[in-house]
Amino acid sequence: MAFEQIVFFFFAFIMVGSSLAMITVRNPVHAALFLVLTFFTAAALWLLMEAEFLGIVLVLVYVGAVMVLFLFVVMMLDVNLARMREGFIQFLPVGIVVAVLMVVEIILVVTAKPFQVEAPERAPADYANTEALGNVLYTEYVLPFELAAVILLVAIVAAIALTMRRRPETKYQNPSQQVKVERKDRVRLVKMKPEKK
Repeated sequence: MAFEQIVFFFFAFIMVGSSLAMITVRNPVHAALFLVLTFFTAAALWLLMEAEFLGIVLVLVYVGAVMVLFLFVVMMLDVNLARMREGFIQFLPVGIVVAVLMVVEIILVVTAKPFQVEAPERAPADYANTEALGNVLYTEYVLPFELAAVILLVAIVAAIALTMRRRPETKYQNPSQQVKVERKDRVRLVKMKPEKK
Protein backbone atom coordinates (compact mmCIF):
# COMPACT_ATOMS: atom_id res chain seq x y z
CA MET A 1 0.00 0.00 0.00
CA ALA A 2 1.38 3.40 -0.99
CA PHE A 3 2.04 6.17 1.50
CA GLU A 4 -0.68 8.38 -0.03
CA GLN A 5 -3.25 5.63 0.49
CA ILE A 6 -2.22 5.22 4.13
CA VAL A 7 -2.60 8.97 4.71
CA PHE A 8 -5.94 8.96 2.88
CA PHE A 9 -7.37 6.15 5.00
CA PHE A 10 -6.01 7.79 8.16
CA PHE A 11 -7.78 11.09 7.47
CA ALA A 12 -10.91 9.34 6.15
CA PHE A 13 -11.17 7.25 9.33
CA ILE A 14 -10.83 10.37 11.49
CA MET A 15 -13.40 12.25 9.38
CA VAL A 16 -16.00 9.46 9.59
CA GLY A 17 -15.42 9.05 13.33
CA SER A 18 -15.65 12.79 14.05
CA SER A 19 -18.79 13.15 11.93
CA LEU A 20 -20.44 10.27 13.80
CA ALA A 21 -19.38 11.81 17.11
CA MET A 22 -20.76 15.17 15.99
CA ILE A 23 -24.30 13.81 15.56
CA THR A 24 -24.26 11.60 18.67
CA VAL A 25 -22.88 13.89 21.39
CA ARG A 26 -25.36 15.78 23.54
CA ASN A 27 -23.36 18.92 24.22
CA PRO A 28 -23.73 21.39 21.31
CA VAL A 29 -20.28 22.88 21.95
CA HIS A 30 -18.69 19.43 21.65
CA ALA A 31 -20.71 18.82 18.47
CA ALA A 32 -19.38 22.05 16.97
CA LEU A 33 -15.81 21.09 17.87
CA PHE A 34 -16.26 17.68 16.24
CA LEU A 35 -17.56 19.48 13.15
CA VAL A 36 -14.38 21.58 13.12
CA LEU A 37 -12.33 18.37 13.21
CA THR A 38 -14.42 17.00 10.33
CA PHE A 39 -13.72 20.14 8.28
CA PHE A 40 -9.98 19.89 8.98
CA THR A 41 -9.79 16.27 7.86
CA ALA A 42 -11.90 17.05 4.78
CA ALA A 43 -9.45 19.83 3.94
CA ALA A 44 -6.59 17.35 4.31
CA LEU A 45 -8.34 15.03 1.85
CA TRP A 46 -8.74 17.93 -0.60
CA LEU A 47 -5.00 18.57 -0.30
CA LEU A 48 -4.29 14.91 -1.02
CA MET A 49 -6.37 15.20 -4.20
CA GLU A 50 -4.23 18.20 -5.24
CA ALA A 51 -7.09 20.67 -4.78
CA GLU A 52 -5.14 23.04 -2.57
CA PHE A 53 -7.41 26.03 -3.13
CA LEU A 54 -10.54 24.18 -2.01
CA GLY A 55 -8.76 22.80 1.05
CA ILE A 56 -7.50 26.22 2.14
CA VAL A 57 -10.91 27.82 1.49
CA LEU A 58 -12.58 25.10 3.57
CA VAL A 59 -10.29 25.85 6.50
CA LEU A 60 -10.44 29.64 6.19
CA VAL A 61 -14.15 30.05 5.51
CA TYR A 62 -15.79 27.23 7.44
CA VAL A 63 -13.38 26.69 10.31
CA GLY A 64 -12.13 30.26 10.56
CA ALA A 65 -15.42 32.11 10.20
CA VAL A 66 -18.56 30.00 10.15
CA MET A 67 -17.65 27.65 12.99
CA VAL A 68 -16.33 30.45 15.20
CA LEU A 69 -19.63 32.28 14.72
CA PHE A 70 -21.57 29.07 15.36
CA LEU A 71 -19.62 28.38 18.56
CA PHE A 72 -20.18 31.96 19.70
CA VAL A 73 -23.94 31.67 19.16
CA VAL A 74 -24.14 28.24 20.83
CA MET A 75 -22.19 29.41 23.87
CA MET A 76 -24.29 32.57 24.19
CA LEU A 77 -27.55 30.61 24.19
CA ASP A 78 -28.84 29.10 27.39
CA VAL A 79 -29.26 25.51 26.19
CA ASN A 80 -31.05 23.19 28.59
CA LEU A 81 -29.15 19.92 28.14
CA ALA A 82 -31.47 17.94 30.43
CA ARG A 83 -34.46 18.86 28.26
CA MET A 84 -32.54 17.93 25.11
CA ARG A 85 -32.00 14.41 26.46
CA GLU A 86 -35.74 13.89 26.93
CA GLY A 87 -37.51 11.97 24.20
CA PHE A 88 -34.34 10.61 22.56
CA ILE A 89 -35.53 7.01 22.65
CA GLN A 90 -38.97 8.05 21.44
CA PHE A 91 -37.62 9.33 18.10
CA LEU A 92 -34.86 6.71 17.70
CA PRO A 93 -36.81 4.47 15.23
CA VAL A 94 -37.55 7.44 12.96
CA GLY A 95 -33.89 8.46 13.07
CA ILE A 96 -32.75 4.93 12.17
CA VAL A 97 -35.16 4.79 9.21
CA VAL A 98 -33.97 8.17 7.92
CA ALA A 99 -30.32 7.14 8.33
CA VAL A 100 -30.85 3.87 6.44
CA LEU A 101 -32.66 5.72 3.62
CA MET A 102 -29.80 8.21 3.34
CA VAL A 103 -27.20 5.43 3.18
CA VAL A 104 -29.19 3.64 0.46
CA GLU A 105 -29.50 6.88 -1.54
CA ILE A 106 -25.76 7.54 -1.26
CA ILE A 107 -24.97 4.00 -2.44
CA LEU A 108 -27.37 4.37 -5.40
CA VAL A 109 -25.85 7.72 -6.39
CA VAL A 110 -22.23 6.59 -6.09
CA THR A 111 -22.82 3.37 -8.03
CA ALA A 112 -24.70 5.19 -10.83
CA LYS A 113 -23.23 5.30 -14.31
CA PRO A 114 -22.11 8.98 -14.34
CA PHE A 115 -19.82 8.27 -11.39
CA GLN A 116 -18.16 5.28 -13.05
CA VAL A 117 -15.34 7.17 -14.73
CA GLU A 118 -11.68 6.41 -15.00
CA ALA A 119 -9.22 8.32 -12.90
CA PRO A 120 -7.79 11.32 -14.75
CA GLU A 121 -4.16 11.48 -15.66
CA ARG A 122 -1.74 13.28 -13.40
CA ALA A 123 -1.67 17.02 -13.97
CA PRO A 124 1.51 18.57 -15.36
CA ALA A 125 3.89 20.32 -13.00
CA ASP A 126 2.90 23.84 -14.10
CA TYR A 127 -0.86 23.18 -13.64
CA ALA A 128 -2.64 25.55 -11.26
CA ASN A 129 -6.00 24.33 -10.07
CA THR A 130 -6.89 27.78 -8.72
CA GLU A 131 -6.55 29.25 -12.19
CA ALA A 132 -8.58 26.42 -13.74
CA LEU A 133 -11.30 26.83 -11.11
CA GLY A 134 -11.44 30.57 -11.75
CA ASN A 135 -11.69 30.04 -15.50
CA VAL A 136 -14.62 27.64 -15.10
CA LEU A 137 -16.31 29.70 -12.39
CA TYR A 138 -16.22 33.00 -14.27
CA THR A 139 -17.05 31.65 -17.73
CA GLU A 140 -19.29 28.59 -17.66
CA TYR A 141 -20.86 29.09 -14.22
CA VAL A 142 -20.85 32.89 -14.01
CA LEU A 143 -24.67 33.19 -13.74
CA PRO A 144 -25.09 30.77 -10.79
CA PHE A 145 -22.07 32.39 -9.13
CA GLU A 146 -23.58 35.86 -9.45
CA LEU A 147 -26.99 34.63 -8.26
CA ALA A 148 -25.37 33.08 -5.18
CA ALA A 149 -23.57 36.37 -4.50
CA VAL A 150 -26.83 38.34 -4.75
CA ILE A 151 -28.62 35.90 -2.42
CA LEU A 152 -25.80 36.18 0.12
CA LEU A 153 -25.91 39.98 -0.12
CA VAL A 154 -29.67 40.00 0.48
CA ALA A 155 -29.19 37.67 3.47
CA ILE A 156 -26.53 39.97 4.96
CA VAL A 157 -28.72 43.07 4.50
CA ALA A 158 -31.72 41.26 6.01
CA ALA A 159 -29.68 40.11 9.02
CA ILE A 160 -28.41 43.65 9.62
CA ALA A 161 -31.93 45.08 9.23
CA LEU A 162 -33.30 42.58 11.75
CA THR A 163 -30.65 43.39 14.33
CA MET A 164 -30.82 47.18 13.88
CA ARG A 165 -34.58 47.53 14.41
CA ARG A 166 -35.64 49.18 17.63
CA ARG A 167 -37.43 47.09 20.18
CA PRO A 168 -39.47 48.85 22.86
CA GLU A 169 -38.37 46.48 25.63
CA THR A 170 -34.65 47.01 24.97
CA LYS A 171 -32.74 49.68 26.90
CA TYR A 172 -30.48 51.96 24.89
CA GLN A 173 -27.71 54.32 25.89
CA ASN A 174 -26.99 57.71 24.39
CA PRO A 175 -23.24 58.36 24.62
CA SER A 176 -23.55 62.06 23.77
CA GLN A 177 -25.85 62.62 26.74
CA GLN A 178 -23.58 60.56 28.99
CA VAL A 179 -20.60 62.77 28.14
CA LYS A 180 -22.53 65.98 28.88
CA VAL A 181 -23.52 64.85 32.39
CA GLU A 182 -22.29 67.02 35.27
CA ARG A 183 -22.06 66.31 38.97
CA LYS A 184 -25.19 68.23 39.79
CA ASP A 185 -27.18 66.04 37.40
CA ARG A 186 -26.18 62.81 39.11
CA VAL A 187 -25.46 63.70 42.75
CA ARG A 188 -28.04 65.18 45.09
CA LEU A 189 -26.90 66.38 48.49
CA VAL A 190 -29.43 65.88 51.24
CA LYS A 191 -29.11 67.67 54.57
CA MET A 192 -30.45 65.64 57.47
CA LYS A 193 -30.72 66.41 61.12
CA PRO A 194 -28.55 64.23 63.30
CA GLU A 195 -30.33 61.54 65.24
CA LYS A 196 -30.35 61.74 69.01
CA LYS A 197 -29.94 58.62 71.10
